[in-house]
Amino acid sequence: MMRRRSREARPVARPSRHGRHGRENRSPVVRPPLPPIDTRVERFDIAVGAAAEFLRSAWTDLREVSFEIGIMPPAADDGIPRWTVLREEKRIILYRVPIERLGHPHHDDDLHRRMMIEGAVFRAAAEYLDRDPWDLGPERFRFF
Repeated sequence: MMRRRSREARPVARPSRHGRHGRENRSPVVRPPLPPIDTRVERFDIAVGAAAEFLRSAWTDLREVSFEIGIMPPAADDGIPRWTVLREEKRIILYRVPIERLGHPHHDDDLHRRMMIEGAVFRAAAEYLDRDPWDLGPERFRFF
């Protein structure tokens, strides 16, 4: 004779997910948090973005200008440009590789590399506005 199962819900005994120290059955993927990825490209983007926001807040003529980042400029006969200014399109294109490779900071550290990048942004914006780069942020350079 067959036994019939009861229709009542019975609790199912499940094994504990945590062991004595709360680490049993951990996946091999779980590990301590890793530091954020910090690459030259990201540092360049952050430096350009910060300088562009400063300039936009200081100069109304630059509020609608698009600061873009390109990798390499098109070939030119008179040298390698670090940026291209397109006034009609309200665009400034900064080329990452020439700025990083051809610029020579006084000291090879993060601060001087960032200052070199920000200097290129200021010079490109000055060319767009047809002004001297030192006129764009006199308060920013008061310590030099």
